Amino acid sequence: MTLKNQYSTFTLECGTDEAGRGCLAGPVTAAAVILPTSFKNTLLNDSKQLSEKKRTKLKPIIEDTSVSFAVQHIYESEIDTINILNASIKAMHGAISELKSTPEYIIVDGNKFKPFKNIPHTTIIKGDSKYLSIAAASVLAKTYRDSYMEKIHEEFPMYNWKQNKGYPTKEHRAAIKKYGITKYHRKSFRLLPEQYQLDI
Repeated sequence: MTLKNQYSTFTLECGTDEAGRGCLAGPVTAAAVILPTSFKNTLLNDSKQLSEKKRTKLKPIIEDTSVSFAVQHIYESEIDTINILNASIKAMHGAISELKSTPEYIIVDGNKFKPFKNIPHTTIIKGDSKYLSIAAASVLAKTYRDSYMEKIHEEFPMYNWKQNKGYPTKEHRAAIKKYGITKYHRKSFRLLPEQYQLDI
């Protein structure tokens, strides 16, 4: 399926998406991207459909050709304080506010968003596989977050974050069981299934 350039009739339409919502460790990261209306790229798709190699190849292309882009991390302690959904939206708002050009319209991946300033917006389920700007935002959010996780992996290699990027893999959960949690773990998340079992 070919991804569409625009949802609205506005020239400065920004797509936004986040990565890392379901992770046990690390930030939730959002990106906002305004692409030129003439933008074309056959490789670009939802970042989950792309290999790491393709995402890495697309990152500089998106950055060089976009009208403007920005990325924002919201870290564990804030996720624990305001919850993951609010943190995801806050990260998107933060990325949008850092764009060099103020968007005239915002399209958001998913179905949850809070109005940003007075800019009209539309939430689009699976938007990252329908619109180029959301797909571009998903690629930037994922690549920036992945490189952050690879960096903190050096500090705590036993969790293998360079591989699992903080997602709840069997190996990650086993490491939490063995070593406990780090400052990068989200304390409000169900880190181990046993947290739901009562000691009777």
